[in-house]
Amino acid sequence: MTDVPRPALSVVAPCFNEEGVLPEFLRRVGLVLDGIAGSSEIVLVDDGSRDGTWRILADAAVTDKRVVAVRLMRNHGHQLALTAGLSICRGERILIIDADLQDPPELLPDMMALMDQGADVVYGQRRQREGETLFKRASAAVFYRLIGRMTDVEIPRDAGDFRLITRHVLDILVAMPERHRFIRGMVAWIGGRQVPFAYDRKPRPAGESKYPLRKMMRFAVDAITAFSIVPLMAAMTIGWIMAAVGFAFFVYSIVGWWFRETLPGWASIMAALGLLGGMQFLMLGIIGAYLGRLYDQSKGRPLFMIRDIVGGGS
Repeated sequence: MTDVPRPALSVVAPCFNEEGVLPEFLRRVGLVLDGIAGSSEIVLVDDGSRDGTWRILADAAVTDKRVVAVRLMRNHGHQLALTAGLSICRGERILIIDADLQDPPELLPDMMALMDQGADVVYGQRRQREGETLFKRASAAVFYRLIGRMTDVEIPRDAGDFRLITRHVLDILVAMPERHRFIRGMVAWIGGRQVPFAYDRKPRPAGESKYPLRKMMRFAVDAITAFSIVPLMAAMTIGWIMAAVGFAFFVYSIVGWWFRETLPGWASIMAALGLLGGMQFLMLGIIGAYLGRLYDQSKGRPLFMIRDIVGGGS
């Protein structure tokens, strides 16, 4: 049995409730691939969508032999859906992109030209973030700078998952077993020659953002706990400080009792107890976040579960 040759390029995009934008995404990606030499494939992962996303993907896989439509058993979240697509794709080079068209697929030829010069990773670095609120732009800026200070790995600022990577980098990435995945950080950790590609991020042509504040906060926690133990070190430092404060109150109480002095300040003592108790619960919460992730990882469950694959000869 002969091995099926790998396509030169794979485009991988997770999709969640994207029926409004998918036809245009497929059209634009198809036009870009038509202008690039060599074979290609488009791996689209339906992450448990509740609209007509899967119907559009399955139809596209029938009409375009380059399309591979993957449907997960349920919603796993953006990073695991992307991991599913990366595990299936077969290309020598892989473009990671979202289906919302905020990252223009027309930039692919220029990114490939940079990779032709020896880059292992060409990552998109956002100059402008059109169509996003001031709060989202400000919170993103704070996040990238915060995680940059808290981690030993140099994670590029203002860069999302939009990037072109080699098969070698991908093989290392999919072999990493983390459940709480921060893919842009994991790619940065792999190393090699990683080159930025500056571009302006566009507003969504249709649909709405899949990252409300709640998901943004969860994503930030996953990123920090996956790449930094600074919160644990901070918990230990604050614990020592609070222990010193508590010991000082203990000495103060003993001295006052020895000299039979009335100790006024019930309110201050209760305030101190409240401060100490609050800090203890905060520190326990930080430790619990890390322990919870260790517990999830220790179960050894699959990262994702696939219901159907259509297209790609599968």
